[in-house]
Amino acid sequence: MHFAGPIRLLIVALLLGAAPRLAGAQALDAVPVAALPAPRLAFSEQEMALAQRVAGDPGLADFYGTNGLQPIFLGPEGAPRRAALIEAVGQAASHGLPPARYRQAALRRLDREGVDSVEEELGFARAFARWSHDVSGGILDPRKVESGIKREVQRPRTGDLMREFARAADPAAVLAALPPRDPRYEALRSALGRQSQLAAPAEVPLVPEGLWREGMSDSAVAMLRVRLSSIGFAAPPLGSPASFDAPLAQAVAAYQQAAGLPADGVAGPRTVARLNRGTGPEAEAILVALERMRWMAGHDLNARHVWVNLPEYNARIFEGGREIFETRAVIGKANREFETPEFSETMKYLVVNPRWNVPRSITVKEYLPRLQANRYAVAHLDVVDGAGNVIPRDRIDFRRYSAASFPYRMRQKPSDDNALGVVKFMFPNPWNIYLHDTPTKHLFNQSSRAYSHGCIRIGRPIDLAHELLRPQVANPDAVFAKALKSGRETYLNLRPPVPVHLVYFTAFPDETGKIHRFPDIYGRDALIQAALVKAGLDSAAADE
Repeated sequence: MHFAGPIRLLIVALLLGAAPRLAGAQALDAVPVAALPAPRLAFSEQEMALAQRVAGDPGLADFYGTNGLQPIFLGPEGAPRRAALIEAVGQAASHGLPPARYRQAALRRLDREGVDSVEEELGFARAFARWSHDVSGGILDPRKVESGIKREVQRPRTGDLMREFARAADPAAVLAALPPRDPRYEALRSALGRQSQLAAPAEVPLVPEGLWREGMSDSAVAMLRVRLSSIGFAAPPLGSPASFDAPLAQAVAAYQQAAGLPADGVAGPRTVARLNRGTGPEAEAILVALERMRWMAGHDLNARHVWVNLPEYNARIFEGGREIFETRAVIGKANREFETPEFSETMKYLVVNPRWNVPRSITVKEYLPRLQANRYAVAHLDVVDGAGNVIPRDRIDFRRYSAASFPYRMRQKPSDDNALGVVKFMFPNPWNIYLHDTPTKHLFNQSSRAYSHGCIRIGRPIDLAHELLRPQVANPDAVFAKALKSGRETYLNLRPPVPVHLVYFTAFPDETGKIHRFPDIYGRDALIQAALVKAGLDSAAADE
């Protein structure tokens, strides 16, 4: 019998008795033959069929290769694992995940009828792989959704999870540990549950368009009463069901409050439209927020870290899950060229009295045309060569150069009006994004604060510096003040470095669990929502 590609690697690994992970199977050639266990010479038909079926799936091939091609879901022995998986995927909707993606009904049917074939084993195995992938790290690859999302998801390996699941005395506990272990994730799930309760059953008639308030009477009012009652806002009529009475006004106000609408007790066009539609934009924002929280699951959010929520225009420090510092922020303009990206990195040091090395894009697009018109323009900036030497402007004919050929850089000395203010906070990254002070303090009084070229300006930069230095020095205020007074560019290393998360949540809970909404300034939520819908539709179509 001949096999090719991944199947051959898997079978060879098993024949050699080593059963390494498929990802490392190519290293077999480097293992001394004398060091390998005695080969297996015979395989059952079931084992060969299983090897063939999982060869194209690296995660499942990894697990079954190390498990000797033995099933874990078949027969009475697999019943606890099957029950645990069926129960877990039944919670998909509460996580904002599309239920059809995990085929719970099909798994239940297989469990009732008996699971005794390779195909049925793999039905459960594939559901496990998909569920564990999605609930522990999200359905989507964020970098494929939008170019401004640079986040890399730290997912657990499918093979590792299946090995833990297979040997666990309590397989349900393994599955329960997969979602993000963060109270804010649970607060979002609770909020989604409340939103879902506002959707009336499909058989309940829609309410006609219109506007009704207390004292009015209309046949549509009776329909309004029925639809409200179907979602738990009952209002038994004082007289005719078609009369808009005081109990109905109270029920409308209660519904409006639950739906996040002005609770005036008047059934106007917006209230009626929302009542007919069921869930609203709040639910969509929560669904996206849950997916974003799953992207963060690989980070220890209980550790000390800086958290910058871009749509909120805010930066915080959290420690032990508790907020210990907060300040306003200015972020990149809502322009494709200047939008602040999303990613996580590690803040390694502060720079007090920083020089501002002007980004080349700003130099050639904004300053070069001004220098071509007047070589002494933007006099607060030095023109420097590649070695960092300041070049007198009267030695340069700026008109000779284009944006592509301009050979110089521009730099601003430390000063009171330096564009970076008195301190910048560095977490080196490929996009040259950092936090910094700014002389333009008035921008922090604006409600919308998207004004920068991409970096993040901080409203309380000195206080932020003090708080970052606090764990490592007895008097952080004095250490910072000494560096500032020197007037020289001074580096202060952070020991240990501090994780920084630049995130984008348009719906997020506070410490009480209350959900706050923020504008989708860069339009990223809409793209994620569309991708989530497509993932759900694609999954449902594939399972038909």
